[in-house]
Amino acid sequence: MNKNAEKNIENAKKLFTSGDIDKIEVGTVKGLQQIHKYLFNDLYDFAGKIRKENISKGNFRFASFLYLEDILKKIETMSESSLDDIINKYVEMNIAHPFLEGNGRSTRIWLDLILKKILNKIVNWEKIDKKLYLQAMERSPVNTLEIKTLIMNNLTDDLSLNTIFKGIETSYYYETED
Repeated sequence: MNKNAEKNIENAKKLFTSGDIDKIEVGTVKGLQQIHKYLFNDLYDFAGKIRKENISKGNFRFASFLYLEDILKKIETMSESSLDDIINKYVEMNIAHPFLEGNGRSTRIWLDLILKKILNKIVNWEKIDKKLYLQAMERSPVNTLEIKTLIMNNLTDDLSLNTIFKGIETSYYYETED
């Protein structure tokens, strides 16, 4: 693991151990920006800032920056009244990809905060296979069934720091090349 990844994991763990996680707005764009800034402030000058350029990954282009502000406003108003709704909101935020880097790591924490607030559960990321997760997220703009199934089958009511920290480490593993 490189130094930047180690520092980001350290920042993510500090977000929870310091109690700063309790100051994050849950389910909002501002809350996601707060998470991103906390994780990446010492790495990127754009930490916590909505991107002003177009980005893509592989053959997929994320939301155009020209419409990103409007898209984010719509996502923020999406329902969180059921697990289905929450995962739909998560998928839409992934499609928006509001930051130049660090979207996956930030939005997984953002998702867990919503799940914890609404359902008193979080995702046990450690139990979700990297390849299956990445494939499900890649296909989620067309069909959300795979990502919904992965998340639903791996929810836990174990909200301990141990589970959260293992999830953070797994989240960083999802971002590495094999």
